[in-house]
Order: sequence, then C-alpha cells, then structure tokens
Amino acid sequence: MKEGTVRTNIHHLHAQAQDEALDDRAGEERTQKDQTASVPAFDLYGPEVYFNRELSWLDFNWRVLNEALDPNLPLLERLKFLAITSANLDEFYMIRVAGLQQQIELGVTDLSPDGRTPEETIEAIRESVVRMNAAMSRCFLDDVLPGLEAADVHLRSYDTLDESSRTWCEKYFMEHVFPVLSPLAIDPGHPFPHLLNRSLNLVITVLDTVTDEERIAVVQVPPVVPRLVHIPIHRSSKHYVLLGEIIAANANALFPGLQVIDAWLFRVTRNADLDIADDEASDLLKTIEEQIRRRRWGAVVRVEVDGDMPRNVCRMLQRAMNLRDRDIYPIEGPLNIADFMDLTSLPIKELKDPPFTPRIVDSLRGDHNIFDRTSSRDLFFYHPYDSFSSVIEFIEMAADDPDVLAIKQTLYRTSGNSSIVKALARAAENGKQVTAFVELKARFDEENNIIWARQLEHAGVHVVYGIIGFKTHCKLALAVRREQSGLKTYVHMSTGNYNETTARVYTDFGILSCRDELAFEASAVFNYLTGYSHQTNWHKIILAPVSLRQKTLALIQREMENQKAGRTGRIIAKMNALVDSQIIRALYRASQAGVQIDLIVRGICCLKPGIPGLSENIRIISVVGRFLEHARVFIFGNDGDPEIYFSSADWMPRNLNRRVEAMFLIEEQSIKDRLLEDIIPTMLSDNVKSYILQPDGSYVRPQVGEDDERVNSQERFISRAETAYRDRNAEEEGEED
Repeated sequence: MKEGTVRTNIHHLHAQAQDEALDDRAGEERTQKDQTASVPAFDLYGPEVYFNRELSWLDFNWRVLNEALDPNLPLLERLKFLAITSANLDEFYMIRVAGLQQQIELGVTDLSPDGRTPEETIEAIRESVVRMNAAMSRCFLDDVLPGLEAADVHLRSYDTLDESSRTWCEKYFMEHVFPVLSPLAIDPGHPFPHLLNRSLNLVITVLDTVTDEERIAVVQVPPVVPRLVHIPIHRSSKHYVLLGEIIAANANALFPGLQVIDAWLFRVTRNADLDIADDEASDLLKTIEEQIRRRRWGAVVRVEVDGDMPRNVCRMLQRAMNLRDRDIYPIEGPLNIADFMDLTSLPIKELKDPPFTPRIVDSLRGDHNIFDRTSSRDLFFYHPYDSFSSVIEFIEMAADDPDVLAIKQTLYRTSGNSSIVKALARAAENGKQVTAFVELKARFDEENNIIWARQLEHAGVHVVYGIIGFKTHCKLALAVRREQSGLKTYVHMSTGNYNETTARVYTDFGILSCRDELAFEASAVFNYLTGYSHQTNWHKIILAPVSLRQKTLALIQREMENQKAGRTGRIIAKMNALVDSQIIRALYRASQAGVQIDLIVRGICCLKPGIPGLSENIRIISVVGRFLEHARVFIFGNDGDPEIYFSSADWMPRNLNRRVEAMFLIEEQSIKDRLLEDIIPTMLSDNVKSYILQPDGSYVRPQVGEDDERVNSQERFISRAETAYRDRNAEEEGEED
C-alpha cells in the first residue's frame, strides 16, 4: 500500500481547467459588442496594451533593491533587502529564464502577450539584470561594508589580514576545509565536472614545474562549511573572511609539487523547475523525490563570474557548459550576496528596525475559550500586526479539546519545527480524525514537506499528498466540535500559509468563523479534495479551477453594468500579481465604461494603466516595505453595498487554471468596516513606500509636498497595533489593582 493518498480521479477538474485556459475571444467579443461603438478603438488582444510578464517581475525586484539603496534605512535592513534581491534573482533564473531557454531550444516562436519572442525577452532580461547586479555590488561595496566597519564588523579581504589572522585561517583551512575538498582537473582525460545547482566554485590555474605546462582545475567551495568564516582571535570586534578566499590562498596544499598561479570564483545556476507528467506519476511522493534529485543537475541557465576573471577562462567555462555570451554575468562585488543574510542577525540594535511584537486580537486576550469567542462573531486577523499565535492556538486547542472530533487542514508551506504540525500529530494521537492535505509540489519546499508529511502519517494523521496536475494552494483549516446544540464546525481561512516564520514578515488576512453555510462549504472543499464531488453550487467559497475565473469576470461585469446604467461602479483589488489576459481585458472594458478601479499589485503587473480611452480610470500602486505584502482582497462596490472577498489566488493563469484556490466572502460587518474605513484607505494613501505604475511601465514615487502628511502604511499599522497593545495592558493592570 502506497504511503499517503494521491487524488487523481478528478477528470471534471481537469476538464474545467482546460476550458478556463482557453481564451474564448469570440465569446468575450459577443458579451461586449454593445459597448464597442462608444469607445476608442483598442485591440484588447494587441501587444501594445500589455506589459511583459518577466520584465514586470524584474521591475518588482528593482523596487526591492531600492529599499537596499535607501540611505534612510538601518544598515542591516539594507543588507537584508540586498540578500532578498539576490535570492529572488536565483529563483527567477531557475524557473522563468529556464523556461524561456527551453522554448528557444525547442524552436518555440510564439509571442508573449506584449509581442516579444522568447529570444527578445531574454535579451531584455539580461540588460536589466546587468544593471541590477552593478547596483547591488556598488551598494554592498560602497555602503554596506563601510557601514559595517563603522560598527566594528569587518569583512576582510585575505590580502589585508594581519599575520595572526592568516595563521588562524591556515589552521582552520587544514582542520575544517581541506579534508572535504576535491580538486577536479580539466584536461582531455578529465572532462569538465557536472557542478551542483547554485554551487560556488573556484577555477584555479596551476603551473606544473616539471613540464612547465599551465593546467586548470575546479574546486567546489563546500556548502557544508559556512561561507562567512568568523575569525575569533579579535575579542573586541567581529572579523570575517570569505571561505573562497581562504581556499584560494591555501590552494597550494591541494596541488603538491605544482604552483598555484591564480584563482577566480564562479557560480552556476541551473533549471530547477519540476517536470511531472501526469501519466508517469502514479506515486506522487516517489516522483517528486526523484525530481528533487534531478533538480541539482538541470541545464545551466546562468554563470556568475568574478569581475576580474580573464576572458580566456570565461570562454573555457562557456564552452564547457555550452553557454552563450549572454549567459555569463561578470560581478564586480562578491558573488551571491544572499549568503550575507546571516550578518543581519548580528545583535546591533542601531543597525536594525525597532523590534515589533504583534498584538493579540482583543477578543482573544486573557482567559478564554477560542470556540466560545468565535461563536458570537467572525474573528479577523491582519498578520503580522495581529499575532499568528492565535491561529496556532486554534489548532492546538482543537487538538486537545475532548469535544473536538475531527480536524482537517491544507498545508502548502510551513515552518521547520512547526507548532501546527505538532498539534495535528498530537490530535491524531488523542484519537481524533485528522486529515492533512499536503502539497508536495510547493516549489523549493518539497523536501521539507515530504519529511513532516511522513511524520504526520507516523502519528496517525491521514495525509493526502496532492492532486496530479494541480497545486493545492488554498489555505483552510476546520475543526468539528461536539456541543450541546449538536456538531459545530469552526473554520479558519486565510490568504497566507500556515507558517509561523513567514507570518512575522508577510502581511496576510484571515478569519475564524463558525457560520453554518461557510462551514458547510469548507467541509465540501475537503470532500472535493479527498473524495469524489461534482458540486458546482458555491455561495460563500469560490474555487479555482472550477468557477473562480467566471465569478471574478461576472463581478467585474456587474460593476461595468452598474456604471453604464447610471449607478456607481467601483473596484478595489489587492494582490501579488496581475497577469491573466482575460481579466485584464475585463478591467479595460470596465474602465472604458467609467468604473473607477484602484489596484494594489505588489509584484508583476501586465496591465497598462492611465491610457486615455482604455485605462484612464485605473490606478495601480505597489507597496514595498518592511513586510512582504501578501494579503489578497477583492472589493466590488455593488452600487453601495460592497461585496468583499479574501483569496489565496492572484489574477494569474496558474492560479485560475492550474491550482486549487479559494476566494471567500466576508460577511462580518465589523470586518468590512475595518477594511473599508481603515486598512484599504491607509494603503491607498501610502506616499512613502508606494510606487505608482505609469503607462510606459515605469514606477514613480508619489509627489509629497512640504505640507503633505507622510503616510507609511505599514509603519502606521505597526503604530496602531503597538498602541492597542499598550492600552490593553494598561487596562488589565488597572483591573488587577
């Protein structure tokens, strides 16, 4: 019997998704034919009305980098954003650029919606990334390193070390590094080695003093040894040297009888996208384990090299890995700045943002039963301003409450040593019926998910491993409890993962509810995932790939019809990415009809706002700040009676066609009021951490006059949370007195 369960018998889901993916141009035109005569002629399928998806993502990474370039931020926060920018580029090349290169190799000439061939897109990507790399290196070398020096943190070049430090490094090399190194000769008898994905390597030239011949070897910088080596002999300050420099300086030990001439670092990035064929994956767990192993050996998509590496050595690497000129990226600063993220944990308060402690939602403070508090009204969480500990408490209380009979939960990404995973295991051991729907295909979290999914199984949890052809991305947990009135189902739904680590730095919305209809549909979602279901009648929860696309288009259409009928059309939407062409066309048509549309899009945005006759009624901002904006909310004016939905899905084809997603209706009036009167207006008025997307694709900061109030939405929410926390504590202390 296979471990876990894999859901494959959902042919109706596949059929639905395939139907959704088809771009029914004729159907759209029939629906909209009545309004085309009254608006300027725009070809809504033409490339001139779309931004390029990949270049828009790079624009987002530039906005992240701008945080690192901001001299007003504390130095270690700037370093954090540099590291994030670098890590983002890694994933971009491993997935997106790798996909473009595969298209070129296969001879694909299809144009992207903005009219570019894959070849043209890659060339534009390189142009932007070369500039980005240069800006990152300048920031690190000119700002970060001097700032760390001023704080008595010294990242030394090996050449500048004093004699005692060099002696320590030589000893460290021989004891901790030399035993794990394997120099690999490059000559006709020794082909170029197959280097691991994201590996840092040294290419070393040596002189054979016997034959007077110059030879070349490659040495991998071992990932099992920290790259930032702390030299502990300096008691009053912190001194570091890079592992690669220690190896290069002591490389003679690797080549006895030969003379090391020089050494240069280079770094390899490979295609890391998992390719799972539905008809080959009868055992999804084993298939993914095999794909993870293959990920380390995918085709090379980028090689970063030391900026001073000689051209002939670059050419050798290029030929050895069958690369083009555009795949080689000389870097003037250190390679892979993401490795320096460890320095951001240094306990130097003045170089960091002030610490922030999330507040506990008022109704859950003190002695309480979370089920009792939820029975009277829906609870709202706005993480990280509201503590994620309340969500953990819900699962933990359900695990230990003898009246709770069953727990069901989807898990896409979770943290190491997760309290939620422990609680689910404990619940099963307590005799409860526990089902965990684990998405093994959560990119770059596959290995972690396999490990703790097996731990859950060992504890007696029924683990469902995923659905072939789809990623299960919805965020949903429920607990079935026995009460005097009968069985009651409590539901938690969210825009973010059940990950207590990212919950501290991602903004997300969530609710805890026991409304009967929502609970019924939440249970139906799990039945849909784990069993057989053709249910199509959903009211509170709208699922992708079943009906989320149609529902979204219908809601946009309703706002357009209201506007055309003389009523008020209004759309406000916050998401991570806007890519889907069909939804973009619907938004264009709504704008042409006069609907006022505000979009808060953190990352990729392919819609062009502010074009007269097309999108002059659409305003798009992006907020990039201390926390990663991850909450998704969609507000449709409904002629003065707003409908508000939270969702796990962005407006992207992958979310609407190839993932199981949930968009759910918000009914609690107090939650709606807080969103409409506080949270959304504050975000829309942000003029410190926001950027406004222009018709030409550029992002500009809002103009702020001397007398204008400066609004940093995230800092404002932090301030309000801290004030509420202090006031509540003072109130409780007064009650004790």
